Amino acid sequence: MRLAALFSGGKDSTYSIYQSTSQGHEVVCLVTVFPKSEESMLLHHPNIEVTKLLSTSMRIPQVYLTSDSNDTSNEVNSIFQILKKAKIDFNIEGLVHGGISSEFQKKNFENLCKKLDLKLFSPVWNLNPHSYMKQLLEKGFCFMITSVTSEGLDDSWLGKIITHADIENLSELSKKHGFNLNFEGGEAETLVVDCPLYSYPLEITNFKKIWDGYRGKFEIIESKLDYSKK
Repeated sequence: MRLAALFSGGKDSTYSIYQSTSQGHEVVCLVTVFPKSEESMLLHHPNIEVTKLLSTSMRIPQVYLTSDSNDTSNEVNSIFQILKKAKIDFNIEGLVHGGISSEFQKKNFENLCKKLDLKLFSPVWNLNPHSYMKQLLEKGFCFMITSVTSEGLDDSWLGKIITHADIENLSELSKKHGFNLNFEGGEAETLVVDCPLYSYPLEITNFKKIWDGYRGKFEIIESKLDYSKK
């Protein structure tokens, strides 16, 4: 099927695109709504602008707009308008969604698809957190943590490229502090800097870390595609 994909640059949306294409579907456009602020309950916020570079690396066109409100109904309406246009411009038949366990998000996207007569694809839905995190690395996904908002996750994780050893460490921390290992609850956000979908990896050339003693973010100031690789 011809699909649009909700895309934030994080591990879940990117891996969902990978899984969909692996199953024989064609992802013909990326859909990104830039949230008004990090208070959004529906949309990914950190470093969302770099999705424009990642769209280029994946050679998949991106359609996007900026939401003027953090209100979920307004954000849903923004996505509806984009998908309505994408259905005409790209002849899409379905939508790829990177949710893992949030019924709130899934319900919103199911309702959107029903209104537009689209099929919803959720390739990472209900995956076992530990197996899923390991699978990301095994499939060649190189991703970093770009924000942390949970007890047990300090500023040392900001900008860290995740390894197999890190997954085991995070697994122990998640048990001790009670956060979701896959960060579905927003305990952390991620960014995929390289994966099999990319023609070229993302190179971060300037950044800053912001930490208030409990939560923090890795803010990308400048980045580019590394055309010397691949």
